[in-house]
Amino acid sequence: MTDTSLKFLEKYLNNAAPTGYEAEGQKLWMDYLEPYVDEFITDNYGTAVGVINPEAEFKVVIEGHADEISWYVNYITDEGLIYVIRNGGSDHQIATSRRVNIHTKNGIVEGVFGWPAIHTRDKSSEQSPKPENICIDVGCSTKAEVEELGVHVGCVITYPDEFFVLNNNKFVCRALDNRMGGFMIAEVARLLKENNVKLDFGLYITNSVQEEVGLRGAEMITQRIKPDVAIVTDVCHDTTTPMIDKKKEGLTKIGDGPVISYAPAIQNNLRELIINTAEDKKIPFQRLAASRITGTDTDAFAYSNGGVASALISLPLRYMHTTVEMVHKDDVENVIQLIYNSLLNIKNKHNFSYFN
Repeated sequence: MTDTSLKFLEKYLNNAAPTGYEAEGQKLWMDYLEPYVDEFITDNYGTAVGVINPEAEFKVVIEGHADEISWYVNYITDEGLIYVIRNGGSDHQIATSRRVNIHTKNGIVEGVFGWPAIHTRDKSSEQSPKPENICIDVGCSTKAEVEELGVHVGCVITYPDEFFVLNNNKFVCRALDNRMGGFMIAEVARLLKENNVKLDFGLYITNSVQEEVGLRGAEMITQRIKPDVAIVTDVCHDTTTPMIDKKKEGLTKIGDGPVISYAPAIQNNLRELIINTAEDKKIPFQRLAASRITGTDTDAFAYSNGGVASALISLPLRYMHTTVEMVHKDDVENVIQLIYNSLLNIKNKHNFSYFN
């Protein structure tokens, strides 16, 4: 990573891009990627794809997703308090006492998720935060006042927390899941250009929308691209933090390298190519097993177009779906290197069949 790429990362992360409203972030991403690709593809819902060698018949995708979790305004009380519903997997337990930005046609309206003072709560039967009892206060005393600010049912709500570096090598921000993926695939494209690599296949650097609500952007764009191969990057859990059962979740840790997944959707020969690449280039890596699905855009690509050879390289992350998601700088560098070097080992019309 260069100083320029890190400045882009900070700008990209600090920009809000909730599910369904990713366009401004996609514009930032495309501006950064533009020198490294031949053309762009976009679709009606906001997925953006930078293409290298668009005329090539054999097509390889590297993919991340652009959206972040958020809330919707669902109900405004007569007293001017705002109740919400999720847009993606927003965590109600971390919401209370957090600042929020409500996105309106008039611009940002600031608010806070309030919570009853400890002095007023019944200690014998305390309630935990849950979607039906958390609400936002924007400093108004009536519904009419709230509406005068431009706030209405359906406005999307994000957290304003911004990027910082912790202890020199930990990146912390909301929305690392998975704008880090978009950043890493853009860095792969930069390295290909700066190293004057001439691929003999088409490369589709894909930043999909709406992953957080069911892999929807990937489902749409794979039908458009019709790839032969897909390498997806997303985040996975650091399971070394408190209250995580390693017997259930496995053992993966920030700082120990990219995580390579095993799952029915993972094409075994492609996965082994990636593992062999890691071993050859001495890139540290970890392994993770998924019982049925990966829960990532890998599933959407794998089961599309009659079956696309797909693999998943994950970035281990702490505190997923909070405002303090954390990754290790070394892991980011190593995911970039692993994707980059794996591409160098894929050939035109590479046959990943089990029946050669």
